[in-house]
Amino acid sequence: MPTYGTSRGGVVVTGASTGIGQATALGLTKAGYHVFAGVRKEADGEALQRQAGEGLTPLILDVTDQHAVREAAKTVDKSDVPLVGLVNNAGIGLTWPVEAIPLETLRWQFEVNVFGQVGVIQEFLPALRRTKGRIINIGSIGDRLTLPFGAPLCSSKWAFASVTEALRMELHPWGIHVVLIEPATISTTAVQKLRKDAEDTLIQMTAEQRGYYETTYRAMTAKAYEREQGGSDPSVVAKVVLQALTAARPATRYKVGKDSGLLAFVARWLPDRVFDQARFKLFDLPGKFGSLS
Repeated sequence: MPTYGTSRGGVVVTGASTGIGQATALGLTKAGYHVFAGVRKEADGEALQRQAGEGLTPLILDVTDQHAVREAAKTVDKSDVPLVGLVNNAGIGLTWPVEAIPLETLRWQFEVNVFGQVGVIQEFLPALRRTKGRIINIGSIGDRLTLPFGAPLCSSKWAFASVTEALRMELHPWGIHVVLIEPATISTTAVQKLRKDAEDTLIQMTAEQRGYYETTYRAMTAKAYEREQGGSDPSVVAKVVLQALTAARPATRYKVGKDSGLLAFVARWLPDRVFDQARFKLFDLPGKFGSLS
């Protein structure tokens, strides 16, 4: 059995291989927590451990594999570290026209971003109940608004936000805080995949679907790539996670990252038609109704 030493307690972070998850795992380790870092590949766990040292234990954890999640929960339970936090960060982001997305692809988006997250919560909740630990769900500013061609990702984030809200009320009697963090424009390695993923999506469309959507879809993904490149560093999210774990009474939601406040404001207050036009302009899409008919 590994020796974990003294710490502020244990925190499980899913999706810790790169980006926000990696920054969070390393940041919490530096803050004195023992981090159980969920990764899908042993090599990623070893790389994280080299950076973090003895304060981090890799967990082989694919959130879509309930057996693996259950085994990961047993590993944490057998350690001598009380679990005081769960950071649900694992997720994927797909962009497709709603008309064209294969249903099995849409189901996979929800499998990772919603069903897998619920499975993780269910397995680790008994340990969190013993310590009155906290659940920190990494959502997206996309749970307040939807981008053109962003229905797969944004709808899954809306669903996860709804799950988070219900869970917050359900666990209130046990003194377990449930927090939603809503990152906006964050620059991660996932940004570099955006163009390739867009090309893969176009290849999977039928010729007729490409005829309908290729021009507007390319315009949207090009603009999204440009904006994400100029986004905030993932460390800003890691800092907010630490705040949510340590605040005496954490907020129910934290907006974080470039443009998060502005996007939340316009999503709440602009009329739908006006907001539609703003999004058409932002992503270089036709703004005149019926312009492609």
